[in-house]
Amino acid sequence: MPFNDDEYDDGRSGGLVAKQGAGDNAAPLSISEISAILKRTVEDRFGFVRLRGELSGVKRAASGHLYCALKDDKAVIDGVMWRGGAQRLAFRPEDGIEVIATGKLTTYPGRSKYQIVIETMEIAGEGALLALLEKLRARLASEGLFAPERKRALPFLPGVIGVVTSPTGAVIRDILHRLADRFPSRVLVWPVLVQGEGAASQVANAVRGFSAIAPGGPVPRPDVVIVARGGGSIEDLWSFNEEAVVRAVAESAIPVISAVGHETDTTLCDYAADRRAPTPTAAAEMAVPVRGELMAQLDEFALRKRRSVVRPIVLGRERLEARVQRLPRPEAILAAKAQKLDELSDRLRRGLQDQERAKRERLGQTAAKLSLPLLRQRVSASSERLERAGLTRIVLDRRLERARAAVAPIDRVLPQLDPRLPLQRGYALVTTPEGKALTSRERAAQETALVLEFRDGKLPVTTGSGGEGHSPPPTPPPPARKPVRVKAPESRQGDLF
Repeated sequence: MPFNDDEYDDGRSGGLVAKQGAGDNAAPLSISEISAILKRTVEDRFGFVRLRGELSGVKRAASGHLYCALKDDKAVIDGVMWRGGAQRLAFRPEDGIEVIATGKLTTYPGRSKYQIVIETMEIAGEGALLALLEKLRARLASEGLFAPERKRALPFLPGVIGVVTSPTGAVIRDILHRLADRFPSRVLVWPVLVQGEGAASQVANAVRGFSAIAPGGPVPRPDVVIVARGGGSIEDLWSFNEEAVVRAVAESAIPVISAVGHETDTTLCDYAADRRAPTPTAAAEMAVPVRGELMAQLDEFALRKRRSVVRPIVLGRERLEARVQRLPRPEAILAAKAQKLDELSDRLRRGLQDQERAKRERLGQTAAKLSLPLLRQRVSASSERLERAGLTRIVLDRRLERARAAVAPIDRVLPQLDPRLPLQRGYALVTTPEGKALTSRERAAQETALVLEFRDGKLPVTTGSGGEGHSPPPTPPPPARKPVRVKAPESRQGDLF
């Protein structure tokens, strides 16, 4: 039986030309129309959803919009976050972070895809937050921001202390109270938000602002900066884990003390700071010493100084007393000498007495020989011997007169023989520097220095080179004087001896 297509045409089988079947009142829809219908349907049905998933393919466009994908182990959905919402995020989205995104589902007709328009995004639980924190810590540590060699010593006694914290919280009151108790100091407070949106940027700007203050300006530059906040959960303290805050603390030109949270709380700001304080009160204690302890220490130093000055005197006195005790007594030193002196005095007295006795005996013996009759006898004997020898007074006077007469001519001639007498008439006496008289030119030429003696004094001269080629011709010596002979008077009487 032949096959007839018309018998089996129910209006749904494809034909060459589209035909509207019997009872079919649905007009065909365009792609745009069905895309719009799907968009309205999805947005009406899923106008508010909360999705939990892992971020993937995070990308920020130049316009500020954030594009990403949320995925789990079986599915993936694209997501977009407009610029306004992306700027309000409390953390920096990165691949691998598990988050909870809140928004609405919509479609993208241009690619026939559906996606979620994210309005808010939060990290999914404390575990995910800690994972993000550890990942950020490892990345910053690899850059050397937490290296121990970057840490700087705190000033011993800062004149100005900068505090970055909330001006209305209890933290600033605790710090000021503790500083007043320990060592009153000047404090500059930079008010910031310590929690919530914009807190991280304000803290980072405050730390950089303190470093930007010029020394010696109208606003004093702090010597140390305290970044402080009270305790709280990890979400409350998250602003101090932001990369901007960590980099600002690490790059600070002023030493920084991090006092964020309580003793058990740890933030990345603590790693980057030069010192970490368990509490804000402990940060104030680290910043300044105790004034009372310093005063007591100064008093102790003054006491030690006085002791160090007096100690050598005391030791010297003790050593002197010890040496004095070992020295013998003056009486013991002089006892032997005094005894010897007494002995010598006694011997001297006895010796003088013996000498006196002996002299007295000799004097007595001599006196016995010097009696007057004996002396007269000896004088008479001596007179007789003189007369026999012809040595009477008259004879001696005559001989003395004859001697005077013989010496008188010599006495008259002797002044004429004085070698310095011609000096009065203009002559000079030539001698060596030693005073030896020179009588010839040859002898004088051998000397390098001469002395010319005139009537009124001496004149030292030099002979020059001493060569004979330049010397004047020798002058003939004056004729020798004939010696004057003094005729002695005739002796009238012979010599007695």
